[in-house]
Amino acid sequence: MAGKYGIGVVGAGMIGNFHARAIKGLANAELIAVCEQVPERGQKFAAEHGCKCYEDLEKFLDDGRIDVITVATPSGMHRDVAVAAARHGKHCIVEKPIEITLPRIDAILEAHDKAGTTVGGIFNMRYEATTKLAKKAVDEGRFGRMTFGMAYGPWWREQSYYDQGGWRGTWDVDGGGALMNQGIHTIDMLQYLMGPVRQVSAFARTLCHQRIEVEDTGAVAVEFRSGALGTIACTTSMWPGHFRIIEVAGERGTIGLADAKFIFWQFAEETEDDNHIRAEYLEFPKVSVGAANPSAGMTPALHQANFADFLEALDQKRQPTISGAEARKAVRVILAIYESAKSGRPVEIR
Repeated sequence: MAGKYGIGVVGAGMIGNFHARAIKGLANAELIAVCEQVPERGQKFAAEHGCKCYEDLEKFLDDGRIDVITVATPSGMHRDVAVAAARHGKHCIVEKPIEITLPRIDAILEAHDKAGTTVGGIFNMRYEATTKLAKKAVDEGRFGRMTFGMAYGPWWREQSYYDQGGWRGTWDVDGGGALMNQGIHTIDMLQYLMGPVRQVSAFARTLCHQRIEVEDTGAVAVEFRSGALGTIACTTSMWPGHFRIIEVAGERGTIGLADAKFIFWQFAEETEDDNHIRAEYLEFPKVSVGAANPSAGMTPALHQANFADFLEALDQKRQPTISGAEARKAVRVILAIYESAKSGRPVEIR
């Protein structure tokens, strides 16, 4: 595109503000408007970010200056906004999880396919430098046969987190708890590095919080399609909250990601680059991103990288790296985990 993409944000909460900050950092994008049903919140957002405020979604989508929208509403409200965007010919970037059921996700994908517009998801952790290095090592076969992967989200949320905004901790709108809301980035990273999941066997419990319907603790045994095994453990009941860990192992190498750092990077066949990687990235994280506060330690840089790839995909007439179909994968795994926890049986992912 010769000029700038006009972008509108739906939802003026914490994540919507992150979207705005990310958009304003892009040379080829301009924040045009926000759509927010709570007038005071929308007006505050518009004043802070220098954009127009709409309360009505249809009027927002009728704004001809908007080419792309980002969806930052509660999770179970994504479908209706994203489908309406397709109907108005707008490209769409949807916050994680892209939606909370597979039929809802498929409705989004089908609407954009029919409209000829592009839809993408947000898994901004994939844009960390350490994630890129880990994926490069996987793609180069440095691990040999992959044997084990582990995703660990040891977080804490105060009861007040769930009590604010009546949708949190509900099945209908939040779609789940420690796994679907907080853990989805970690689960996405595990399957991104280890490959597709074949089956899961899970436990999920509400151990610490009141007045929520969903789990605050989940533990999962995983079998990958490659034959490798693994575990997932995510909780919002581990005070005071610690950094996320993802381990990827094979017969010739093992790495451990802790938030944006490595806690180990070891291969049987060393290269000169390995020493540079350890020198730059090997340390225990000083800040635990979102460990106890969803916004603690976060910057818009990774959202900005996610958005930049989406806009580049529009320019190049390709699918974004995190397409709608790609964003669907982690949700499918989490829904299988919930099914297993409910039934007490392993669940295969087809």
